This record gives sequence, structure tokens and C-alpha cells, in this order.
Amino acid sequence: MSLKATHDLHRRRFGRNLGVGLALAAFIVLVFGLTIVKMSNADRVMPAATEAAD
Repeated sequence: MSLKATHDLHRRRFGRNLGVGLALAAFIVLVFGLTIVKMSNADRVMPAATEAAD
């Protein structure tokens, strides 16, 4: 008993699912990277603006 060959529909579906999965993974990495950058800049406090005395 041999295994059936993969139908063309399944190959195309796999390719589409792989593309969607990679796009989702790229989005997650982007959000994670932005979060890390935002959190690392949180400890840098902007100097208070001094008011000009007239």
C-alpha cells in the first residue's frame, strides 16, 4: 500500500498558509521590537523645561 501523492490544491493551500504564518510572525516580531525599544527609553527622563523669568 503506497501513500497517495499530494494533490495540487494541498500544495497551494500550504504555500498560502506558510505566507500568512510568516506575515503573522513578522508582525509579532515588529510589535515585540517596538515594545522593547519603548521600554528601554522609559528610563531616560526628558529634562524639565525651564520657564524664562522676565
